[in-house]
Amino acid sequence: MLQHAPKRPLYVPLQNILTKSQHQNPIIKTQSLSQEGTITPQNPPNRFCSEKKYGHICDLLLSQTRSRSLLKGQQIHAHIIKSGLQVIPLVCHYLINFYSKTQLPLLSSQVFEESERKSSTTWSSVISSFAQNEEPVLAIQYFCRMIGENLCPDDHIFPSATKACAILGRCDVGKSVHCLVIKTGYDVDVFVGSSLVDMYAKCGDIKEARNVFDEMPHRNVVSWSGMIYGYTQLGEHEEAMRLFKEALLEGLDVNDFTLSSVIRVCGSATLLELGKQIHGLCFKTSYDLSGFVGSSLISLYSKCGLIEGAYRVFDEVPIKNLGMWNAMLIACAQHAHTKEAFDLFTKMENAGMRPNFITFLCVLYACSHAGLVEEGKKYFALMKKYEIEPGTQHYASMVDLLGRAGKLQEALSVIKGMPTEPTESVWGAFITGCRIHGNTDLAAFAADKVFELGAVSSGLHVMLSNAYAAAGRYEDAAKARKMLRDRGVKKETGLSWIEEGNRVHKFAAGDRFHVRMKEIYQKLEDLGEEMERAGYVADTSFVLREVGSEEKNQTIRYHSERLAIAFGLISIPLGRPIRIMKNLRVCGDCHNAIKFISKLSGRVIIVRDNNRFHRFEDGKCSCADYW
Repeated sequence: MLQHAPKRPLYVPLQNILTKSQHQNPIIKTQSLSQEGTITPQNPPNRFCSEKKYGHICDLLLSQTRSRSLLKGQQIHAHIIKSGLQVIPLVCHYLINFYSKTQLPLLSSQVFEESERKSSTTWSSVISSFAQNEEPVLAIQYFCRMIGENLCPDDHIFPSATKACAILGRCDVGKSVHCLVIKTGYDVDVFVGSSLVDMYAKCGDIKEARNVFDEMPHRNVVSWSGMIYGYTQLGEHEEAMRLFKEALLEGLDVNDFTLSSVIRVCGSATLLELGKQIHGLCFKTSYDLSGFVGSSLISLYSKCGLIEGAYRVFDEVPIKNLGMWNAMLIACAQHAHTKEAFDLFTKMENAGMRPNFITFLCVLYACSHAGLVEEGKKYFALMKKYEIEPGTQHYASMVDLLGRAGKLQEALSVIKGMPTEPTESVWGAFITGCRIHGNTDLAAFAADKVFELGAVSSGLHVMLSNAYAAAGRYEDAAKARKMLRDRGVKKETGLSWIEEGNRVHKFAAGDRFHVRMKEIYQKLEDLGEEMERAGYVADTSFVLREVGSEEKNQTIRYHSERLAIAFGLISIPLGRPIRIMKNLRVCGDCHNAIKFISKLSGRVIIVRDNNRFHRFEDGKCSCADYW
């Protein structure tokens, strides 16, 4: 439960801190501004004095707020204290706003606490300061205090409160704020309504967000963007795109946040051609230089297998935010550009950009998929320098790195040394290492630990089943799958898809429903003969079912990625890469077969599975067979 903040937090009064700063480099002349006498609470400013003095002071503060000049702003603050102008609510408002914009919300609260008269403007300023500077709990606490003092929030305060709820992910608190909005009649206000849509969307309650959105008498770019973002986060791509088209038809001037959400839809659904069109819209509106749009574009081109496009976007944006650096890092890691990822991290440090926990996940991922154990250990240790406590995802990355490299006992030591209980992702990474190196005993040990967690994902059950089946322990594999069925969970169907002619063509293993299926199967037959003459031998150990060798050969020949590649070969013009997307990990035999296909066809084939990209060219893969 959120507690009310104390009315007088323990701090050194600002008078003691700031009065020295004016003597260092005065930018205003105290004499000329205070020649009519000092203003104090006992000697309040008269009308003429206040208009002449604090109007000028407010203008100066606003100027320093815009330039984010902390030292000069503090000098003005020192003069305000000496002159007694801090008793004027409007001056306090400008001071609170100044410290908010310079990312010092606790100083904003000190100014607020020391003000004698607190108006709705000063309350609004301090609550906004907390919400804008990632201090959501304090924002809610001060919001509660304000209500406790019988002051009614307005159209400036409600959006700050809902923003704080969104940051916390506290939909329950947000609904309480929503009730107060309705009681006070602000539910018809476009700004308050938009903030509610945004709050519900970010909390994952898309149904309530849509209810508020549909009931709004007027909508602005924030309300449209909030709904589009909500559908994007939930993976409801079609609805997100439908809303975006509707917004454009209504003549809405979209902003960088709207475009960023829509580009993410294109990236997640690997709609490269549509993504390029929206990139063109960004270019026309000059939003292509926005950091938010830039990071989404990098992700789009990377997820669609066009790493060159991601590099180009990154280089063209002059001012790069942390999101852009992280997006480019993960793109390099997924495309096996490991050296470029390390160089990028160094450039990021040199540019004065402080890495966060996501940054380290990106570089650890790059190390894991290149087998660079020592480099991974170095970056894991470097987190302490930046005062970042490793989370379960970082530990999972380290376990994955060591497991893939065959250091299973060391990976197990990392798990046992975790400060918290290992999660599903940590044990999943360990089981992956066991499967790669055929250590079914350790996999079984890990399985016992997984079952202690209770309900886990279907993917982990399948991973365990496959590990048993690969070792020939079909009874244990059947037990794992039975447990999955008993819980009513279905294994995710393996799918591969390819974009061609503004359409996405999907394939499942053994699929025979495509309109060009006869041509696809004939192409696979022709390729099979050529591959066998070139030395290809099918590895049926990847068929994890207890069936005959001939059936295994037939099964592996028509995996979904092979059907998609065959379709690409007969439909994509020569000279263009064939880009295949897959929701599951590509099997080892298909990986080997695609190398043969790329050599024999002379085509570049790019395959994205659920983990990384594989670029096949002239019989070689960018992963160097380490994935």
